[in-house]
Amino acid sequence: MRGVNPHSSGAAPPTPGTALGRLAVPAGLLAAVAGAFAYVGAVDPNEPGHYPVCPLLRYTGLYCPGCGGLRSAHAFAHGDLAAALHANALAVAGYLGFAVLWTVWAVRAARGRPARPDPPPALLWSLGATALVFTVVRNLPFGDWLHP
Repeated sequence: MRGVNPHSSGAAPPTPGTALGRLAVPAGLLAAVAGAFAYVGAVDPNEPGHYPVCPLLRYTGLYCPGCGGLRSAHAFAHGDLAAALHANALAVAGYLGFAVLWTVWAVRAARGRPARPDPPPALLWSLGATALVFTVVRNLPFGDWLHP
C-alpha cells in the first residue's frame, strides 16, 4: 500500500503543542457542563414554570428516557444520589459515563494522543437497547418505581 510505513507501530503520533493548550477543549467542555449543572442546581426543576414540560409526557402521558433528567441533575448537584437515581437512574448512569469518558479524553489530550472514540457497534446497540428497555419498563404498571 502506498503511504503506509511497514515499520510503524500503528500508534498515533503525539499532537504538537503544550499540554495546557491540548487541554483547552476538554476544559472548555467541562466548564460548560459544570455551568449547566450549576444552573440546574440553583434553579429547582421541581417548581413549575422554570423549565418546559416534556412534550411526550404532556401529550401522551408516557415517560421518555429523559423524563426526570433535570430533577435528577438537580438532586445530583446537591449530592442527593438516592433522589437522583429515583428521578432518572439512566441519567445518573449517563453522568457517570460522561465523567469516565471525559477523564480518558483529558488524559489522552494531556499526553498528546488524539481522542479517537470508535466504540464497537455492539456497544452502541447495547446502549440503545438499554434506553429502550428503560423507557418501556418505566411506562408499564410494574415499572412505577422508575417514574420521576
